[in-house]
Amino acid sequence: MKILGLTGPSGAGKGAVCAIFAKYGIPCIDTDAVYHQLLAESDALTAELADAFGTAILDADGKVDRKKLGAAVFGKENTTELLHTLNHITHKYVMAKTWEIVHDLEKEGAKAVLIDAPQLFEAGWESRCDKIIGVLADRDTRLARIIARDGIDRDAALRRINAQREDAFFRRSCHTILENNGSMAELEQQIRQSMLLGTWE
Repeated sequence: MKILGLTGPSGAGKGAVCAIFAKYGIPCIDTDAVYHQLLAESDALTAELADAFGTAILDADGKVDRKKLGAAVFGKENTTELLHTLNHITHKYVMAKTWEIVHDLEKEGAKAVLIDAPQLFEAGWESRCDKIIGVLADRDTRLARIIARDGIDRDAALRRINAQREDAFFRRSCHTILENNGSMAELEQQIRQSMLLGTWE
């Protein structure tokens, strides 16, 4: 089974890419969704995060509050260090669950799977992917998408953007780049053209 990695900065439109791939019969694993599921279900992950960032990140039920966790990490003088700690803790849980899903899809007969992984390179997953697709968008477009999607204010969205890698990194590191500044139809056309050119064959 072909393993296709999908990455890019927040707000670039990875979810839109997944939706289009699904139309062509390629399932997508959303690692953010896997992470959110683990936050709700994994006592071990919750305990590690509380040890690292304090019990103030927990809600009244003892579960991790994602907004409180984000506030504990982003916009700090040592955000880079804090983000490294967060990733070090979470990646092993997310990776284990993701590859469990991959194996299940392979057993079901899937010929390819798209793994939507914003932290693909940070987690060291690039060696497991046959192809890596990057999706990018202009900064203002990303900012508007993040605010609308996550219900956070402009300053919080900017802190998230500023903590992430520059576009140049993705252009250097990915096999294929999709530019997602227009409509879904335009994005689908890019993907179809890339498929016809054999990019993911």
